[in-house]
Amino acid sequence: MPAEAGTRPALDLQERLQRLNQIGVALSVERDLTVLLERILLEARGFTGADAGTLFLVSGDHLTFAIAQNDTLRSFVGGRYGQANIPPVPINRDSVSGYAATTGEMLNISDVYDPEWQRFEGPRNYDRMTGYRTRSMLVVPLRDHEGQVIGVLQLLNAVDPQTRQVGPFAADVVALIQSLASQAAVAITNVRLIRDTEALFESFVRVMATAIDERSPYTGGHIRRVAEMAHVVAEAVNRCAAGPLADVVFAADELNELRVASWMHDIGKITTPEWVVDKPTKLTTIHDRIELLRARYVGFMQAARVQALEQQLGGADPQAVAAACATEIERLHDELAFLEKANNPGEFMVDADLERLRQIAARTYMVDGQPVPSLSPDELLNLSIRKGSLTDAERRKISDHASMTIRMLEQIPFTRKLRRVPEIAGAHHEKLDGTGYPQGLRGDQISLQARILALVDIFESLSADDRPYRAEPMSREMVLGILKKEVDAHHLDADLHALFVDQQLYRELDRIKAQMVLERQQRS
Repeated sequence: MPAEAGTRPALDLQERLQRLNQIGVALSVERDLTVLLERILLEARGFTGADAGTLFLVSGDHLTFAIAQNDTLRSFVGGRYGQANIPPVPINRDSVSGYAATTGEMLNISDVYDPEWQRFEGPRNYDRMTGYRTRSMLVVPLRDHEGQVIGVLQLLNAVDPQTRQVGPFAADVVALIQSLASQAAVAITNVRLIRDTEALFESFVRVMATAIDERSPYTGGHIRRVAEMAHVVAEAVNRCAAGPLADVVFAADELNELRVASWMHDIGKITTPEWVVDKPTKLTTIHDRIELLRARYVGFMQAARVQALEQQLGGADPQAVAAACATEIERLHDELAFLEKANNPGEFMVDADLERLRQIAARTYMVDGQPVPSLSPDELLNLSIRKGSLTDAERRKISDHASMTIRMLEQIPFTRKLRRVPEIAGAHHEKLDGTGYPQGLRGDQISLQARILALVDIFESLSADDRPYRAEPMSREMVLGILKKEVDAHHLDADLHALFVDQQLYRELDRIKAQMVLERQQRS
């Protein structure tokens, strides 16, 4: 017995149900929104036999055009086909798509030129502009899991596969297309949710990195420069066609993992006091205590003068007293000059200097009848630093930022594709010979991504234009010389260093710095 008009044979319906399940599975795994929208429309057309179709997405109080396909006109626009200048459609009852979005109802129109449907002028306007002849239309609202309309699917002209004639959309197709529309809406919502979550996480990463950088006037932009340089090196590894790195290829997910780790490698510094990170002199805490030392020595000099006056009033030889007072004040001036010089982190303290510091610290002066030591124990400790401005305790505090980075990042539920971010970020101060920190990893225990991060972190820090502990910027030759020494000491990866130098990847830092300067100028 022939099938009734508007229906399909049972076997065909069974095949369609099977195909619907296959489509649902395919849509659920697609993560590219553009590709997803294209596939939804293509599958819906193939499922219903539609000659053409359009997909709109809800944006505020309008429907925005996403993609359109038309076999007869050989017209494919939107998405990967290229954008079309199609104005947004108001969400109201004046258009077929607006009506479906407003009411949430599906429209199955046998012929758009029938008087019943003449209130919707959109299809006829489309025909006038393109020369197309729209007859049947199936307009389906796409609802998300909360029942909200997130888009509208328009299918045009159902073509019978046997006769190739255009007719109405069959009743069984109409029922099944609602299920497809539901699956499509869920897929779109999931992709948007993933995209929005990734964008939120990306914003969080950059905000945290900016906050860490901007805590110090000396390190502003360090994290961004390291992240971009790490990408430069990783891409160079991927392009490498010869040598020990020729077989290494970072997948897109691994590049992204390195990028996120680079942006977050210094997150542990948020727990490090700013005055430790930026300590410009040995006596600096919240402020440079050399000023207190100067005031103290002014007090010592004044006390020497008062003592000389008292001796003169007591009958001592004025000339002898004056000479002794002048000698004492000159000695105090010399001592203070020595202490001011010792406060400079660029001064290397030899054994004789350290012995003189101990002798100075042992002296006590009477000021207003009270004994005042030349130096406090903490001042002596800080001024005795042989090189640089940090005490051992302060160095440990700064070193703690790497272990703190690991601890903080391990609290974040990273996705499977980013699961190694804490490991990579936390290993940027490890050394191949095991003398690095915080875990003392060695050799193969340090991933190639972490080795890249270690290389560019040292290079960027050495290349910084301004550091409180450095009198002037280092030359490029000096920086590269230090990097080579680190390689020779088996601290940095020799293969990465060779690639870095041979391809002159270090020049990319100049481009990155120039771009950041331009951006700042544009913002100001």
